[in-house]
Amino acid sequence: MNVIDDAMNLRAERLLKHEQQRYVQLHPSSADLADTARRHFLYGVPMHWMNDWGTPTPLFVRSARGAHFTCADGIEYTDFCLGDTGAMFGHSPEPVARALERQARQGFTTMLPAVNTPDVGAALSEQFGLPYWQIATTATDANRFVLRWARAVTGRNKVLVFDGCYHGTVDDTLVDVSDGRTVSRASLLGQTVDLGRYTVAVDFNDLAAVERELAGGDIACVLTEPALTNCGMVPPTPGFIEGLRTLTQRYGSLLILDETHTISSGRGGWARQAGIAPDFIVFGKPIAGGLPAAAYGFSEALAQRMEAAKDAAPPGHSGVGTTLSGNMMTLAAMHATLTEVATPTAYEHMLGLAAELEVALNALLARHGLSWCITRIGARLELQFCGTAPTNAREARAAQHDALEHAIHLYLLNRGVLLTPFHNMMLVCPETRPLDIEKLLEVLDGCLTALTTD
Repeated sequence: MNVIDDAMNLRAERLLKHEQQRYVQLHPSSADLADTARRHFLYGVPMHWMNDWGTPTPLFVRSARGAHFTCADGIEYTDFCLGDTGAMFGHSPEPVARALERQARQGFTTMLPAVNTPDVGAALSEQFGLPYWQIATTATDANRFVLRWARAVTGRNKVLVFDGCYHGTVDDTLVDVSDGRTVSRASLLGQTVDLGRYTVAVDFNDLAAVERELAGGDIACVLTEPALTNCGMVPPTPGFIEGLRTLTQRYGSLLILDETHTISSGRGGWARQAGIAPDFIVFGKPIAGGLPAAAYGFSEALAQRMEAAKDAAPPGHSGVGTTLSGNMMTLAAMHATLTEVATPTAYEHMLGLAAELEVALNALLARHGLSWCITRIGARLELQFCGTAPTNAREARAAQHDALEHAIHLYLLNRGVLLTPFHNMMLVCPETRPLDIEKLLEVLDGCLTALTTD
């Protein structure tokens, strides 16, 4: 439930206007770059969503290293957004930079396997626990390919996802629940197919609803994040993911865990930390140090079913894979990340510092008399405007407040601290230091004071 009164709402709107003016004063070079870029780029950015940060003009970055980056106006920022997990292990990790420099002299892409392919496979298996892997360019691609494999090996057409889910730009998953029906998401551009024909969406944490749908025998797979992370953080209730594993096995469906964001849980991801073995698991964003890369893993038994499906199909395009998937640069970066960056020591630092930050943030909220909550999944934290963590997407949406989220985000940004814009999410990376935490807390303290006093 949203716990924001009218007075807080007015202060948020007033603060947002003030911070928008301050941003314009602080970032003339970014404004000039945006104007120039509009001559050739839609909205003045390489991808239109880069314009969705709530800033008067996009913030242009000059350089990024570790837990910091510098914008076009020479301002240094402490970065808790970290590319929304893409740079979860820090910007430009030195082992990855060295690996890319070496590989750059030896080729970028050949459409053939590189000699380090066995080493990358071994590193994936060692960290994430599954024996077999395939490489994709993005987690979107990986999820799309896994859905094709799931339908191919089960002979079923339908997919079950959860209301509020996000699995990249996979059409099958871009759905909402409206009046009990699964419908195409209203914001989806150019969609002509009724996505509800082959996709079913139910509430997260509702095992009874899942079983009701699986009992029909036509669901190829259940695709979910271990915790919803895009509609606001929604952690699983105790036993929920374990229940999904039991139900999918009972009704012959496959369980796919998209760990693109929950890789923050610990080394090996959420599923390995929890001791759960899905049929497929997807990792994207940070596994190559921030380069476009993803991987999906699966068991030996499933590998045999996949090979049988592929061998039985006519020759030609399978709809799985792209030319640049598994290129030489990606493999070099992935190996360096898995073996030298995403180490047990790195995770120990990240998780320990994130736990300390969680305690400090809760104390800060209490000091300001705010009944909001901090939801944490490993090194990932989120400030939510409700007393306890939501249990489904409806509750998460009810806790959102656009003006307040934007005001907090812009206030911090204008003082050199960056959070993920849409839900005020924070990530701790191996290069984050106690001084960075102190800066975040100090600036947020000032923001909350402005929001709670006239």
